[in-house]
Amino acid sequence: MFDIVNAMRIHILALNGAFDTGMAAVLDAFAMANTLAEMTGITSPHFETKMVGLRRTVTTAQGLSIAVSSAARSETPDAVVMPAISYIKPEPLLQALAGGEEREAGAVLRKWSERGALTATACVGTFVLAEAGLLDGEEATTNWWLAPLFRQRYPRVRLDETRIVVESNAMVTAGAALSHLDLALSLIRHASPELARITAKYLVADARSSQAAYTIPDHLVHADPLVQKFELWARLRLAEGFSLDQAATSLATSKRTLARRMQRVLGKSPLAYFQDLRIEHAVHLLKTSQASVDQIAAEVGYAEGVTLRALLRRRLGQGVREIRRNL
Repeated sequence: MFDIVNAMRIHILALNGAFDTGMAAVLDAFAMANTLAEMTGITSPHFETKMVGLRRTVTTAQGLSIAVSSAARSETPDAVVMPAISYIKPEPLLQALAGGEEREAGAVLRKWSERGALTATACVGTFVLAEAGLLDGEEATTNWWLAPLFRQRYPRVRLDETRIVVESNAMVTAGAALSHLDLALSLIRHASPELARITAKYLVADARSSQAAYTIPDHLVHADPLVQKFELWARLRLAEGFSLDQAATSLATSKRTLARRMQRVLGKSPLAYFQDLRIEHAVHLLKTSQASVDQIAAEVGYAEGVTLRALLRRRLGQGVREIRRNL
């Protein structure tokens, strides 16, 4: 993705309202990597981070004032990381995207990208990249609760909000909030997998590949009344076999309309979402009951416990033992 050189210039593009924890996590990860490379003798470029912004100072979401260098006057870096802006609701996010710093930031990122810079961001930051057209035709991820809005607003982006980090050509996107650390570790990993592994251990950062375990499906389905009705219908039938014909008839709609609305809001078919609900309920039972895996599998519609075990591992990156151990 980028050349291994003696030093890697990384700009941290901070906007007003930047998510404090995300920005700090990125800076701390690169600083820790530099220290550990010196301690261990691992071959890796030195990560030279520079805070840049669109104004002379940046005020973070928690009110901290940070002096920054001018992004407009800075040379093109090897990589730029833009921490998320602290919006968790659609309305203020859309207002921000309509003008102001977010639009300016998109222009700066587009200029640097055209000159060969690796571009990375997490959480709501992915909206800024998508608004600037930088993610058109690319794979990407974002925070799980705004995925329906992202999918509707940017249909040319191949969104997979279940993943923690997605690398697509010269773009790297990460999921919600604390995925900023996963984002930084992914950049370190390209320079030195061994250094990234040790840095993660010093930061006590678990290897994570999926956001699925953190998603609250109820929050997503409220974006569309038909999808919400389908969710209620499906939850009452998890132990039964799935029938798209029956679902459409029960909801007084066509199969095509139901499938189209599910794809638009959740990015998946009715059957795929039905299976997600089965996994969600199975995890709930594993955490709150003493039932055996075979008993739980039967309750959510799987003939054998081995099937449930395999699905948990594939969907969540966790097995039954890990889930019950982490209660």
